Amino acid sequence: MAKKESTKSFLLRLDSATMQMVETWAAQEFRSVNGQLQWIVAEALRRHGRKPKAPPPAAE
Repeated sequence: MAKKESTKSFLLRLDSATMQMVETWAAQEFRSVNGQLQWIVAEALRRHGRKPKAPPPAAE
């Protein structure tokens, strides 16, 4: 069974124009706004070399 990732909640304040753009983008990608924001952060971390690479899956 896969290990469940822990998540941390926090408050994010965005101006209404930015929020509207994120909502539109999320709808176009068939994601929730939360899912879209998680993807944006993960992608930015990856692009800037700050997200560690996942280890290869263990052989069973």
